[in-house]
Amino acid sequence: MQQDEVAARVRQVIDATGVSAREFARRIVIDPSKLSRSLNGTRRFTAAELARIADIGGVDVGRLIGTTAGTTADTTAGAAGEVAAGAAAMPSTVRSPSPSRSPSPSPEGGRPLQIVRETVRLIAERGFHAVRVADIAAACHTSTAAIHYHFPGRDELLEAAVRWCMDEDTRRRAEATAGTRHAGDELRLLIELQTPRTEQQRRQWCVWLDLWAEAARSTSVGRLHVEYYRQWRGTVADVIRRGVGQGVFRPVDADSAALALTALIDGLASQVLATEPGLPGTGAPAMHDALIAHVDACLTAPASG
Repeated sequence: MQQDEVAARVRQVIDATGVSAREFARRIVIDPSKLSRSLNGTRRFTAAELARIADIGGVDVGRLIGTTAGTTADTTAGAAGEVAAGAAAMPSTVRSPSPSRSPSPSPEGGRPLQIVRETVRLIAERGFHAVRVADIAAACHTSTAAIHYHFPGRDELLEAAVRWCMDEDTRRRAEATAGTRHAGDELRLLIELQTPRTEQQRRQWCVWLDLWAEAARSTSVGRLHVEYYRQWRGTVADVIRRGVGQGVFRPVDADSAALALTALIDGLASQVLATEPGLPGTGAPAMHDALIAHVDACLTAPASG
């Protein structure tokens, strides 16, 4: 199967969804640059990526790889493996779930996103190494074969979970600060978003703490960790830089100030999560007060006159 033919069919699926390639990459939980290279013919789609593309696009994998509609699941999966890796057949762990199973209703956002969302939830509750594929399958009301079909290994699933958390965090920040022109107000909004007051925010931080540990041991997750912090610190630095221009903040080095502030956020959040809730002086309100005090002392420009 020619790589460019597969890429052309994938491009048709993306066009049919009516979303950008970047948004489609988010939905299939891969790096947008990987999708771009695969569409341009400089990188092969993996079998699992083709499975996720088929799921999100509402098409059969056989359509993507050019097999007939009557092809069996194992033959289709084998062809997908040939497209992805040049092998004659895929490992059994990534073959399409048995066609004899009754199809379940399509979850919101498609099966791949459901798997990733449930993985993140379980990581927050138990920690990554305590989460089994069987647990994820049960949470998704599907089989372990369906999990492996979309994410063949734990490493790939962890990487997808990290990427989804990054995208969700970036999306929430963009939504919360949209239309905010005053840099001081925007920085305080960003601080509020990073303060673990709600159960959702605490879960998010629990996942990040677990993923930090994995980033120290995993090259792929470590690269994502570096990329996320490059974007996050860049966002904070841009706000500080605008605040300096508006006269809201002192004429500080924006990059250094962003590094200090984001490090303080991480350290304080870690203490909040590691401390019994309700203990005076250690909860989310105390964290928020400490961060605002830091901004006032180190960044906020003195009142004129």
